[in-house]
Amino acid sequence: MAVNLQKGQRISLTKDNEGLSRIMVGLGWDPVAQGGKGLLGSLFGGGAPNVDCDASVFLIDTNGKVRSKEEIVYFGNLKHKSGSVQHMGDNLTGDGDGDDEQIVIELSKVPQDIARLIFVVNIYDCIKRRQHFGMIKNAFIRVVNLSNRQEMLRYNLTDDYSNRTALIVGEIYRNGNEWKFGALGEGDNSSNLGELVNRYR
Repeated sequence: MAVNLQKGQRISLTKDNEGLSRIMVGLGWDPVAQGGKGLLGSLFGGGAPNVDCDASVFLIDTNGKVRSKEEIVYFGNLKHKSGSVQHMGDNLTGDGDGDDEQIVIELSKVPQDIARLIFVVNIYDCIKRRQHFGMIKNAFIRVVNLSNRQEMLRYNLTDDYSNRTALIVGEIYRNGNEWKFGALGEGDNSSNLGELVNRYR
């Protein structure tokens, strides 16, 4: 049975799952319904572009840094050179139930000098389109054990992220011989992925 986490909570992935290695991290979100009257209607009135959210993973070294662009897995670099992290492709709209983007992690292949995997979501072309995470609802991150297809945990983001253009959703990190997951849920005003990466330069 999956554990439902709250913001700030942390849980071990491997303590009670000996041999756990291959997991899937799913991220999902829904656009707020378009049309209607009032403020939202004017925001989303005819022809408003879809809110295109992109999920990415930053591989952070033991000094808390992203060393190079090769340590970022996103729609433009779908697989880490170690084979430990693979992005399954970009979803342009967020429509439909379930995961919008999925990332497969092979924990045993994560290089020893990588301490944390940070999962972020940003809105593509957010400044030009005047979009922010107040236009998104039902955002979540979940972790699935791929050996038995069981959902291990889920974190539903419930804060108000209006005027935020990026989210630092969660992290998987080493703690001794364990791998743990932390529910972060931090909003950010970076206008693109490059600005978000600069937090970890």
